[in-house]
Amino acid sequence: MNDTGTLEEAYERLHRTGPEFDGWLSNHGPMAVEAMVRHGYDRDVHRWLDGYVARLDELPRGTSPLDAGDWREALGDPRRLGDWLAFFDRELRERPWRAVLERWWPRLLPGIAAGATHGVIRTGHAVHALLQLQDATRLAELGQALGYWAARWQPIAAFDAPSGTAGPERAFAGVPRVPDQSQGINHRLGQLAEVPGWAASVAALRPAADSEQALARLAELADAATLRYLTHAHGNPVMLVHAATAPTAVLRTLPALPPDLWVAGLNAAWAAGAAVTAAYAPAEPVPAGRDLAGPGPAEEVFELAVRHGDEHVIKLADTALDVHRRTGDPDALAAVVRATTLISPVST
Repeated sequence: MNDTGTLEEAYERLHRTGPEFDGWLSNHGPMAVEAMVRHGYDRDVHRWLDGYVARLDELPRGTSPLDAGDWREALGDPRRLGDWLAFFDRELRERPWRAVLERWWPRLLPGIAAGATHGVIRTGHAVHALLQLQDATRLAELGQALGYWAARWQPIAAFDAPSGTAGPERAFAGVPRVPDQSQGINHRLGQLAEVPGWAASVAALRPAADSEQALARLAELADAATLRYLTHAHGNPVMLVHAATAPTAVLRTLPALPPDLWVAGLNAAWAAGAAVTAAYAPAEPVPAGRDLAGPGPAEEVFELAVRHGDEHVIKLADTALDVHRRTGDPDALAAVVRATTLISPVST
């Protein structure tokens, strides 16, 4: 829990910026600073932000206010980003945040690919912060996250609820790669419907029979994706982070939602992880220990990520520490070390 006010100060700085910059890149600032504060690195937040905020664009303005009757036609329209941000800001000022989340989660979840899954990831960080402490800046952050998700809402092709027998590790191994791994994520995801074996691979995951199973399976999904990063990250070390952080975001959001929404959360998180895997996985893995020093204790690994400075490495470290606590597997920490060798550090 943040007792210093650093997270609130960071949110105030970031809320003067938009959820995207340089055209369509996602603003990772709110996610990274939430992780840093939660892990006790308050002292590093503003120094990190000083460099990061300079890259960001201004907060977009709305063009035509949204209301409860016309939201469907604006869903997934990035031109309405400013309108969506204003809409959720208003919603969260007028209604309890859990009620807003409960209403919009089933509407947004089918578009979990939004912003290369950053819509749901930012929402997960915001909810995690609100579950610790509710205040105006954290409520505003949830509004920014939900508005971004709504504006970039994007479904995943040929996906239905899983009905197979595979655990997450085997299910990830069965996901086929898109044939053309060039250009951006939209180009790659656009190929999924035509990829032989795609629909069968996402159906292969063992389903959850109830909410408690869904929670357990989500943790297993995040565990498997994080451990897989160690051997597959060279396919795209930045984008493959999201195969682990998207399920983690859903896992962290579910405690704020009624249990009858948890199974759908698992199913969508699996779709997201599988889609990112199909889009960016390499043709072959590398051995887990090749050219990699031992990871060291968990607290040192997160410090390594903060010193490295890249927002994706920080977010992966945040997820990997959860995985390590659940499993005790040192490969979860080694995955973070691997990320620091593949992703360029941020100079300060």
